[in-house]
Order: sequence, then structure tokens, then C-alpha cells
Amino acid sequence: MIDSPTQVNISKAHSFLYSVVSEISSEKSTKWLDEKIKNLENNFSEKDFYLTFSLLPRFFGKEKVEFTNEQLHAASDIRTGFNPSGYSVVQASREMLVLLIPSADASHFLKILNNLFSTGEVNELVALYSALPLLPHPESLKTRASEGIRTNMSVVFDAIALNNPYPAEYLDDDAFNQMVLKAVFIERPLDNICGLDKRANEKLARMLSDYAHERWAASRYVTPELWRPVGPFIDKELLKDIERLLAHGSELEKQAAALAVQSSNFARAKELISSQLKSGVEKNDFDWKMISEKWFAGKIQ
Repeated sequence: MIDSPTQVNISKAHSFLYSVVSEISSEKSTKWLDEKIKNLENNFSEKDFYLTFSLLPRFFGKEKVEFTNEQLHAASDIRTGFNPSGYSVVQASREMLVLLIPSADASHFLKILNNLFSTGEVNELVALYSALPLLPHPESLKTRASEGIRTNMSVVFDAIALNNPYPAEYLDDDAFNQMVLKAVFIERPLDNICGLDKRANEKLARMLSDYAHERWAASRYVTPELWRPVGPFIDKELLKDIERLLAHGSELEKQAAALAVQSSNFARAKELISSQLKSGVEKNDFDWKMISEKWFAGKIQ
């Protein structure tokens, strides 16, 4: 796990999300929301909270929020890694409301939150998993996060795995590794996994190499991003994979091999990289972000 996870100012996070929702919503919807927030803040009732949570889609739509750069910077200031890009209005409203749950009593807070997870439909689950980095008592949410990784609903998996700092900060290696492997399996961009480089570990490198061998044996492709967490652990055995990429891979795979070797201390691996690829790495002609974007755009060279 990454050391010293960020502590969140819940009130600041709530105010940020409220401003986002109210700024682009109708006067009627905002007035309704203001009344519900006031009631919950003055006299929190579980019944009223659940009812309000369920009614949010009647007042706030699924249209995407067009965040300004200033708003995204403000989100990052609230919590390192917090990136609401892609949120819908109703998703932002759901996360904002969840932050109103009283948290002084951890067991009470977790009971309400678990009820939401247990009864939530897919879009509600997306909001709840996306909210994990903002919620109090984060250590108590690791099991819940692991459940999000095991889901067969891709949008729910994306909510926990992509652009979410919680997994890297709190999940153990086994859970984090399974998340990365599943992201490869269902073809999600590894570049969007927060903390991937810091959480890379030898077991993950072996798992990814084994997966690549299975794909190759079946004459199937392997995303070049797969080699990103492998690089720091290249040894005599993993070197064979790099040799294959350099000998038979696409241009993107060769670039991925060069970037993987850059993060390695294995001298024999560095000897394999051509002067052209070395120059490309040194000049930043390509990086993992570019490889990810090209791969998912279908521009495989």
C-alpha cells in the first residue's frame, strides 16, 4: 500500500460537489436539494436520507458535467487523486449526499453505507465506488472495494479501478494485483490506474507474464501496457518476454519494451534496446500514456 493516504476534509468535498450540481441544475431542483440538505443537517433521519438518495434521479439528470480546469484543480486540492471527470450530474449529487451521513460513530456510518451498497442499482454503485476516496473511515472500506473489483458490471469495476486513488492506497497486494490483471483481461487502460507504478510488485509481474504467455499460445494479442508493471522486475526469465517483443512485436510493443527496460536494473535487458529506441525514450518521443492512447484508439503500429 502507498504510505500516508490523504486525509479528506469532508465538508470541503461536500461543498465542492454541491457547487458543481447547483451551478448547472434548475432552480426547482436546487431548491428541492437545499431543503433536503437542511433537514438532514439539522436532524439526520435514516429514512429521510434513503428516500432523498432514491429521489435524486427525478431532479438531476445523467448528462455529463463539463468540468473546467479550475474545478479539476480544486478537486485535486480537496483530495490527491480525486478526479471527477466523467461524472454525470446525478452521480455528483449522489456522492454529495453520501457525504452528509454522520460519521462520528463509525458503526452507524458503515451501516448506512453498507445498506446503500447492498440495495444499490448499477448507477448508484458507480457513484458509491467513485466516492470511496472521499469517505471517512477508509480502512473499514477495503472489503467493499474488493467486492467492486470482483463485479461483472464493467462500469462498476471502472468506478473502483480507474481514476480512483483508493485501491492503491488501501488494498493489499493480492487484491490490487487481481484488479490490474482483470483490467488487462477486460481491456481497460492501465494508464488510468492510480498508483500503478508505486504498487507494482514481483508477484504481479509474474502474473502478467503468465497471462501474456497464455494469450500468445492462443495466437491472441497482448496489450503493450501489460509490460509497464513488469519492467522493474525483469530478470533472466522475464527477459525472454522482452526479447520476444523486440524481435516480433509491433512498433508499440517495441516501445513498451524499451519503457519497461528503462525502469529495470537488469543490465542484460538494457543491452537489448536499440539506439533508436533508447533515443526515443530519452527524448520522450513516446511514453506509457501515449502507448495507452494509441492502443485504445486502434492505432497499433
